[in-house]
Amino acid sequence: MTNAMGTLPPADRRSAFANAPMGIVLATPSGLLVDVNAAFASMLGRSTDDLYGCSVLDLIHPDDAPSTADAYSELVQRRRTMRHETRLVRQDGSAVPVQVTSSWVEGTPEGDPPHIVAIVEDITERKALEAALVHRSLHDPLTGLPNRILFGDRLRHALERGHRERTPTCLLGIDLDGFKEINDQYGHPVGDQVLVGFAERLRSVLRASDTAARVGGDEFSIVCENSERADGEVLAQRLQHTVTEPLRIDGGTIVLGMSIGIGTVAGGTDPELAYELLIREADDAMYADKAARRR
Repeated sequence: MTNAMGTLPPADRRSAFANAPMGIVLATPSGLLVDVNAAFASMLGRSTDDLYGCSVLDLIHPDDAPSTADAYSELVQRRRTMRHETRLVRQDGSAVPVQVTSSWVEGTPEGDPPHIVAIVEDITERKALEAALVHRSLHDPLTGLPNRILFGDRLRHALERGHRERTPTCLLGIDLDGFKEINDQYGHPVGDQVLVGFAERLRSVLRASDTAARVGGDEFSIVCENSERADGEVLAQRLQHTVTEPLRIDGGTIVLGMSIGIGTVAGGTDPELAYELLIREADDAMYADKAARRR
């Protein structure tokens, strides 16, 4: 540990290593652990004695092992400091995301062999925050449904898959009838409850491969992969059936109405062309349905 802890006296170096709040690992160039501190062992739910002699890659999540092996190999070859993120596997089999800062330490005239010292930081909280921020940016905060951004991504994904596999794609455009009047009569808090209640009913009719999104104030869309118009019509009928049941809000009931338009594109259609055509067709059909309901 001569080079790992700078010029501290040996006893102080050992104490700093053992008591450091972050995980510290010393490993051979081949990847065998020769020393670990208590913080690293605790991160894995294991004892320090259990870890001596283990291979670094034995502790890495299988999905991350190839990239971690590449990073380790590059570190040994270039002999410089590197930083990367990976996942360790705890004793109970659960994964913990970590950031690893690894440095090559040359051997010394006193006989210390070359080794690698790695500082390992648990980034579980940071990853959870990042995931929450990503989710918030892609989902409607009121209903929890995908928002317009995620809707566009899912629709493009469906059309690209339809182009590759020559399968059709169906899109339902949905608009709540009389929603402005509900807001005007009962107020926006009730209007929000109506949107939440409708979103719950929308989820209840979806298939596993469908994506429902809130794309506007009272506008919703459903992307149906590998689906013909007939599939969209069945889904629309199921949604119409569940919407006929009055919503119970604040001790009263509200009966919802909605207009639905269906658009479809055949498998093999160019995705960029299909994107515009499909949205336009579903919107036109939805507005035609709304106009017919007003007659």
